[in-house]
Order: sequence, then C-alpha cells, then structure tokens
Amino acid sequence: MELEIVALVVSPVHRYEGRPRDGVLPYDGDETPTSVQVRAHRGLVGDRYFGTRHSRYSVTLLAAEQIDWLQDEIAGEGLFPATTAPFDPVLARRNVVTRGLDVDALVRTSFTLDAGHGPIRFVSRTAASPCAWMNEVYGPGAHRALRGRGGIRCEPLDDGVLSVGPATVTDVRS
Repeated sequence: MELEIVALVVSPVHRYEGRPRDGVLPYDGDETPTSVQVRAHRGLVGDRYFGTRHSRYSVTLLAAEQIDWLQDEIAGEGLFPATTAPFDPVLARRNVVTRGLDVDALVRTSFTLDAGHGPIRFVSRTAASPCAWMNEVYGPGAHRALRGRGGIRCEPLDDGVLSVGPATVTDVRS
C-alpha cells in the first residue's frame, strides 16, 4: 500500500505535562526532523520513550486524515470557526504522521513500513488514546471526537530509518 509520511515527531521532553490550562511546555530544539533512526525494541533515537519501560509502545502512528476529519467535525458542531487554517497533525504529538493509510485499522497487527531505506517491521500493541490536551491545541470537543481515531502505539522489531516522503506498508497480519 502506497502512502506518505508527512511528519515525524521526536521529542526528548514531554511537552503536554501538567494541566492543559497551564499551556504547552517550551522546547527550543527541532522536534520534527525529516528522518529518524529506529532501533528494534527500543524506539526512535532521541525520543523521550527511547529504551524506557515504554519501549513496547514507544512508536506512535497517526493518520493525518483523522486530524482533517477532526477539523470538519469541530467546525460542524460550531465549536471552532470553519475559516481557520488547517489543523496541524504534529500537535497530536504522534511520532509518525501518515497520509493515505488507515492507521487505526492496524491496531493489534504486525506490519512492515518502508520509507525507502529498507523495511522495518512493527507490532501494534494498542490504540493511542487522545488526551485532554487535544481540547487545548485543536479546540473544544477534540478530545472526545478523537476517541477511536487517535492512532496506534507500536514496538519496532527491526533497526532502520524512517523519512518524510513516500512510503509503503506491507505484510499486514492480525
């Protein structure tokens, strides 16, 4: 299946911490590289979950189409102006943002993702539930609306490289 990786997020610090009303924690580094190193059973090099006890869930994926849908949904409920600039899927803080892939359908499967540098096998452990911060970064109602649409949490089974740009998913297995 052909798709595009539209963004990568590697965050050495947890930016959505504390109470949403206190705002997003600042970080002066580059959290959206054009490529990332993936390490088997450890995660993305440089990410805060790399090699931690969360390594079985260390890589998150999200379909950009879910954020497009969210903007339409919130605007349709009159909770957010329809004329606002497109929502940025990076604000959901998922590591790999794709376009052209039904990411949520991959929950509890194994699959291979290749961004042109060689195949990397992943196993999806769980859905990635949205948090209350989504109401702060996208608008009222976003947290509720993204339930069941927030992406997946995965463990990489191979070392490799992921890059922004064209990619393929193969070998999807339940």
